[in-house]
Formats: sequence, structure tokens, C-alpha cells
Amino acid sequence: MLPYELFISLRYLKAKRKQTFISIITFISILGVMLGVMALIVVLAVMNGFEHELREKILGTNAHILLLRYGGGIEDYFEVVNRVEKVPGVRAAAPFIYAQVMLSSKGGVAGAVLRGIDPSSEGKVSSLPQNIKEGSINSLSRSELGQLPGIILGRELAKNLGVFLDDPVTVISPLGDVSPLGMAPRVKRFRVTGIFESGMFDYDSTLAYISLASAQKFLRIGDVATAIEIKVKDIYKARSIAEKIERELGVPYKTRDWMEMNKNLFSALRMEKRVMFILLSLIIGVAAFNIICTLIMVVMEKSRDIAILKSMGAKRSSIMKIFVFEGLIVGLVGTFLGSVLGLLIAFNMEGISNFVERLFGFKILPGDVYYISQLPSRVDSLDVMVVVCVAIGISLLATIYPAWKASSLDPAEALRYE
Repeated sequence: MLPYELFISLRYLKAKRKQTFISIITFISILGVMLGVMALIVVLAVMNGFEHELREKILGTNAHILLLRYGGGIEDYFEVVNRVEKVPGVRAAAPFIYAQVMLSSKGGVAGAVLRGIDPSSEGKVSSLPQNIKEGSINSLSRSELGQLPGIILGRELAKNLGVFLDDPVTVISPLGDVSPLGMAPRVKRFRVTGIFESGMFDYDSTLAYISLASAQKFLRIGDVATAIEIKVKDIYKARSIAEKIERELGVPYKTRDWMEMNKNLFSALRMEKRVMFILLSLIIGVAAFNIICTLIMVVMEKSRDIAILKSMGAKRSSIMKIFVFEGLIVGLVGTFLGSVLGLLIAFNMEGISNFVERLFGFKILPGDVYYISQLPSRVDSLDVMVVVCVAIGISLLATIYPAWKASSLDPAEALRYE
């Protein structure tokens, strides 16, 4: 019941004993397409996973939108928070204080970013409460008589300082007081009441949190917040929501959204993804050349059959279809196998990476080198469709020249010496 062109092309794929070499090249062509499609799907899934994990970790620690004030801090910050939360699309808002300090302990010294937060509202705008592995965020608001105020450190920062829970830490601010001997740094002792781990080495090794009131008192800035961090319902609408906030509050307030603050990083990731797609498509291109070589050899081998078909009345278009179908079948089989293998690997990437780590004894993504410590994978159906279409398209293009060459064969010339 098949069209005779498709029937003949399927017969040609079944090599006879004297055509074993052509069969091997056909198998290599299928293998090339399969490897190219598999590699593309796996790499794109890893790139998507890397971007998603990085975005989640960045937005889990930083706000979707920052609200700042020209010329200094925000004085009536709780009133501003109430106005911001009424803007459509805003989920929550919280004030915070930002300062660069030095931390000192018996175990060492390290530079850090000090953030003064409101413990009661910080959980609404960031994932800090979930990231705390020891202690709790509420320890910042509890100040028992005679005890030092609390501070929460990143795990790597705590390791660098050699401190544990309930150990004292000295916070030193370079913006000190003027004395007869010059500028004297501001110094205050805190007690470690929590240790968090965000999964990003840069944050875990540089961030320290204290309460908003403690930060105001230590930095002597009065009842002022550096900025307000805002969480929105849809992160991809952050820019338009930021514009609404600016219109609502007016001058002297300004906003910065997460895409603007991390523009270079995510632009580099997208560019890398495109470059990897182009480079790995070359694998499919190499397989396409194998398809061309295979079909040309089949045309040379089957010149007598082509001449007989033409003598029996077969049209040039029918001869072309025979070899287009043959090359397309090779491309379809390779694409199908590559897609199945690629999806199997992409969906089980975490287990595969853990197996490799146990087998060879090294981490694929060391946390102190890369932003994340686990190899992520996130399959995008659109990417898979694009890969499949590109692979089939390249395979189809590879059949055009050999098929045209076969259709142009002169029957009299082919049968002259038969």
C-alpha cells in the first residue's frame, strides 16, 4: 500500500552482501545525526537549567525590584512600603539597609556586605528564612538583656572567620567618627545567631544580616532605610511594574529591576546558548555530508535500476522522491533516536552527574568556582522542537543534490554496456 517511490527507497536501505560498505556509511550517517541531536538537546537543557537555577538563586537573595531615593536614604519607609504594596502586580515589600564592612573574629578577618533587615517582613521578599540552616531569622529581633545583638552569616563567610553558632564577631565600619587622631572606624560586637546557605558561593561568602534597628544604631544614620526591596507576582513584568511604582511615588524615587541589575550576566548566558546551538549543529552538518556521500554511492550503484525505471516510464520527480525518501528516512531515524537518548539523559542529569562524581571522585561543578554546585537540567519543549526541525531540515537539504543527479541520469547511457 506504500507509494512505489517509498517502497523502493526502503528496499535500497536494505543492503545486499556486495553493498556492505554502503550499509556501514548509512549506519554512520544515522549515528552522526543521532549524536548531534542528542548533544544539542542535552546541552540546551543544561543551559536552560543553569539559567533557571541562577535566576532562582539570585532572585531568592535579591529583590525583583529595588526602590531608592535620590540624595540619600528613605525616611518614611514604612509609609512608602504601604504605598508600594498597593501597586498592581506587587506581592510584598520590605525596607533594608546596605553597607560594606569588615568582620573580625579569633579565627580570621573578612570583608562583607552588611544588610540590615526587618525580620518580620524579610521572608515575604526573599528566601532567607528557608536558607537558614542553623538558628532562625527571628533571632535578630530577640535581644535579651546583657547579650550581644544577633548576626546571621553565610556558611562560607562563617568558615573563613572560623566561627560557629553563638560565637562573637566584631563588625568594623570604615565610615567612623572624626577624632583628634583622624578618622576612627566604628566597631561593634555581635553574636552569631544564624548561618544560612543560598547555594551560591558569592553570596554565602560575603553576606551578613542584622536587624534593621541594629544597623541604624551601628551606622548612626537615624530612622532611615537605604532602599526598599520589592517582590512581584510575575518576574517578567518587573520592568513595567517598576515604571508604575515610579509614577505612583514620583520624584525623588527611582527603581531598578532584576533584569537591569543582572543584564550582563543573563545576556552572556543567552549568547552562550546560541553559540553552543550553532557549534553543535555542525555535528548534524557532518552527518548530512555522510548522507550526501551515501546517496551518491547508492546512485552510482543503482544507475542500472534507475535507467530501467525511466525506461518503464518513471518520471524525474519520482526518481528524485526515491532518493529524497532514502535520505529523509536516515535523518528521521537518527533524529528520533537522538531525541529519545537526549531526553533520557536530560531528565536524569542529576543522577548521572552524581554517578560520575562517585565513580571518578571529583565534582563536576565545584561550588567555589561556579555559581551553583549541582549540574542542572531543564528541558524546554520549544528547544526540542527546534532541534528536531533543524536536524530533519539539514537531512532533507542533504538529499537534494544526489536526488537531482539520479533524476538527470540518461537511461541509454546507463544501459549501453549492460
